[in-house]
Amino acid sequence: MKNSLPSQELAAEILEALQAAGFVKEASPIVTALTGGVSCEIWRVEEGGRRFVVKRALPKLRVEADWHADVARNRYEQNYLRYVGGFLPEAVPKILLSGEKWDFFVMEFLDGDFVDWKKHLLAGEIDPWVAEAAGRTLGQIHGRSWEDGNVARQFDTGRNFHDLRIAPYLLATAEKYPELAPSIYAEASRLAGTRRALVHGDYSPKNLMVAPDRLVVLDCEVAWYGDPAFDVSFLTSHLLLKSLHRPSDAVGFLGLIDAFLAAYRAELGDKRYAVVAADCPRLLLCLLLARVDGKSPVEYLADEGKRDFLRGFAARHLLNPPEELSECLSLWRDALPKFPK
Repeated sequence: MKNSLPSQELAAEILEALQAAGFVKEASPIVTALTGGVSCEIWRVEEGGRRFVVKRALPKLRVEADWHADVARNRYEQNYLRYVGGFLPEAVPKILLSGEKWDFFVMEFLDGDFVDWKKHLLAGEIDPWVAEAAGRTLGQIHGRSWEDGNVARQFDTGRNFHDLRIAPYLLATAEKYPELAPSIYAEASRLAGTRRALVHGDYSPKNLMVAPDRLVVLDCEVAWYGDPAFDVSFLTSHLLLKSLHRPSDAVGFLGLIDAFLAAYRAELGDKRYAVVAADCPRLLLCLLLARVDGKSPVEYLADEGKRDFLRGFAARHLLNPPEELSECLSLWRDALPKFPK
C-alpha cells in the first residue's frame, strides 16, 4: 500500500481558526504542502506578502508499518521551541500563533538560502562548519537542561518517546533478530530509564536547516527529558549511513562526526561528555540496525549489499559492544574500507 501524500489544501478547520484569530484575512490564501516528514502535515501559507508555516501532527505516521502516536506531541514541540528559543533564539523557528485547544501551530517560514543539511550530504557536500554548529547547539541544549528538575517536569513525555522511538526503532528491530533481542531489549530498558537532559529525539540532518551564517533546528515533536546519548547517537548514525551510501566520501563524513563530537564536547564539558559517550555504543548499533529493519528504514540505502554489510556490522558488535563511542567509530572506520566502492 502506498503512503498517503500531503494534502495541497489547508484543512478547512485550520483556516477557519486562523481567520477567527485574525491571523489570516483572505478567504483563499495561497497554500503549498511541504514534504520531508512522515509524522505531520505541513503547509506554507502566503497572504498579503507574508509567508508562514502551519504544522499539524498526524495520528498515524506515513510509513508502510502500522505506526500510531499521540498528537499531543504537537504541544511538546511548541514547548521545546519556546524553551530553546529562550537562550538560543536563532537556533529555532519563531512560533507566531498557537492555541491550547488547537492540534496545530504557526511558525516562521525559513526563507532565502536555507537548505536542509541532508540534501547537502547526499550530494557529497562536506562542510565541517555545519557539523560544528550542530555540535555546539546540541551541547548547549543538553548542558542548559542537564539535571534541571523544572525542565524534567515540563518534558515528562516518556510515553510519547516510547511510541515514536523506542518501539519503532528498538523493539520492532528486536522482533526480527531473536539472537540479538536480549541486547536490544536491555538497551531499550536502559534508555527508557535514563533522565539527564532535554532530548530532541530527531536530531538528524533533515531537521537541521542550514544557511551561510545560521543553523536552525526543526521537528522537535519527540522532545523528551531523558538520555542525551540518544541525540548524539542518532545524528552519528545518520552520518555513518551516509559514509556507507557514498563510500568515496566516507573520509569526509567520518570527519564530520569528529567535528560534531568535538564541538559538542567543548560545550558540554569533559565530565558530562564522558557520561554521554559511555551510553552511546550499544545505542548507536541498535539505531544502525533499525534503519534497515525497523519501522522507519532509511530510503536512500537501497543497495542490498550495503544493507547486509550494516546488518553484519551491527549484529557482530551488539553481541560484544565496545565500551567507548570512539572505539565504536574506530571499528566502523576499519570495516568500511573493505566494502566495495
